[in-house]
Amino acid sequence: MKNALQFSQFNNWANEKIFEHLKQLPDEIYNKQVQNAFPSISAVLHHMYQTDYVWLKVLEGESFEEIVASVKKRAMEIQGIDLNEMHLHFKEMAEQFETFVQHKGDLNTPTTVHHPAIGTLHTTYADLLQHIVNHGTYHRGHLSGILNQLGHKGASIDYIFYLFSLQHQ
Repeated sequence: MKNALQFSQFNNWANEKIFEHLKQLPDEIYNKQVQNAFPSISAVLHHMYQTDYVWLKVLEGESFEEIVASVKKRAMEIQGIDLNEMHLHFKEMAEQFETFVQHKGDLNTPTTVHHPAIGTLHTTYADLLQHIVNHGTYHRGHLSGILNQLGHKGASIDYIFYLFSLQHQ
């Protein structure tokens, strides 16, 4: 459980570092169009947010149908918002993940995920949290790539930097 909890906290820390870094850069880069896996920084953040929302609802036990209905509403809520507003949404999501993890207890508890196209997965909450962290890490890499493409340095968000930050608390 300790690793799953720590990885979840790392994910929140890394997202926070991304927002801190982006807020130091010119405002226009947030929606600047690029030739990349995603067309802009805002598009990557929207995808990350929506996907985290979906997985939070999976962890909380909502059905596929319930999630599909609610994710459309969330997508509309974040459409066209600026970096500061998106940051607030990420903070809220981080708090929801933290609450889930703290209240779940044993994250190695088995769970089952049903998807109409992919099938049924028998796994643990810890494995799902690891997937969520991997997904976030993957897309934070896209953000760094876009920033480099726009002539800016990416944020230092590797897991090792998180571990060093824990020692300095």
